[in-house]
Amino acid sequence: MLRFILLLILYFISLFFSSILAQNTANPCNNEAYHQFDFWVGDWDVYDIKGNLIGNNLIKAMPNACAIQENWTSTNGNSLGTSYSYFDRADNKWHQLWIDNKGFVLKTSGNFSQNEMTLQSDLVENQNKKYYNKIIWKKNDNGTVTQTWQYIGSDNKLIKEAFKGIYKRKKS
Repeated sequence: MLRFILLLILYFISLFFSSILAQNTANPCNNEAYHQFDFWVGDWDVYDIKGNLIGNNLIKAMPNACAIQENWTSTNGNSLGTSYSYFDRADNKWHQLWIDNKGFVLKTSGNFSQNEMTLQSDLVENQNKKYYNKIIWKKNDNGTVTQTWQYIGSDNKLIKEAFKGIYKRKKS
């Protein structure tokens, strides 16, 4: 009888742990790391540092993947682009692939720390210049997001700030 009770207890313990494993496997996007970039999800008006509206950006969580999709449109319509951002468990990093209407492609990777997502490209060699693209999204206390795109030299010094935008949620 004791053996039967022990087997029954082991059976229920194995059921309990297998259900936990099934939940984690069935929905890996529930892991906290996959939600570090959720602060960027939304429908945004984007302003330059002088307060001028420069574009709109719709950032959507993808329901069929552990990813975020960006849909950028500048106010003059000349700049259009889409990116996909995702967390990769294999290297424990965030990655982004950006593609625009001019054929520019940018691949970056990095991490979230202290309310900032920082993604950086591999070293780019362009017309005898070597630099990294570094993009930082800062989650601000007032609900806005500041995005800064920098060119960083191979010596890790700032070459130029290419873009700085303030994201403000569109009013419904």
